[in-house]
Amino acid sequence: MRAISQHEALAQAYDGITAVVTGLDDDGLQHPTRCRGWLVADLLFHVLCDAQRALVALASPADGPADVDDVSYWRSFASGGEGSVRHAWWARRSAAAFDRPSGVVRSWSETAPAAVRAAAAADPNGFVTTQGHVLRVPDLLATLTTEAVIHHLDLVVELPDAPPPAELPTRVAVATMDGLLSDDAVRPAGWDDVEYLLKAAGRAPLSERDRLELGEAAGWFPLIG
Repeated sequence: MRAISQHEALAQAYDGITAVVTGLDDDGLQHPTRCRGWLVADLLFHVLCDAQRALVALASPADGPADVDDVSYWRSFASGGEGSVRHAWWARRSAAAFDRPSGVVRSWSETAPAAVRAAAAADPNGFVTTQGHVLRVPDLLATLTTEAVIHHLDLVVELPDAPPPAELPTRVAVATMDGLLSDDAVRPAGWDDVEYLLKAAGRAPLSERDRLELGEAAGWFPLIG
């Protein structure tokens, strides 16, 4: 995907999250999400941290070459474990430190557009550093987009009237999962993009039919945590 599309995808992914949360009152921001133990405000705080990390990364140029791309980046993070539990608890406590849940929305609404503007201004041929890795700028934007799309789906599990992620960022997230699935396996034909993303991210279990169709590849799920 061309670099400009990666910037557009991130903008649409963040706009989609904004569209979900800005219409919620403090009660709505305390609905459960697909992330265990996190309310909407907690998960939004986690995504806010991603937008803050984007700002830091885009202001942290690095010498190439990259050591990971938009797919292999995800393989460096183990699913679950003690670190994930600690982060989940930290995010909950940090979100609770706001005077009210809508305070997280205000911070998100200021930070997400700033991250998008920084992405638009970044050199698409440049390299940046984040999470101990060096990535090409377009690959960084793709990782941010993929995470935003997955968490958009997490946010709306009990918000039936919320808008879904836009098509362009969803395609970026699907391409990431395709890369992690490898060329030797394909997703079951009956899955639409949302079902694919939920199962690839461990948000929905594989059925027996899924396992039959995936064969050995079923053991690779979830593809990301």
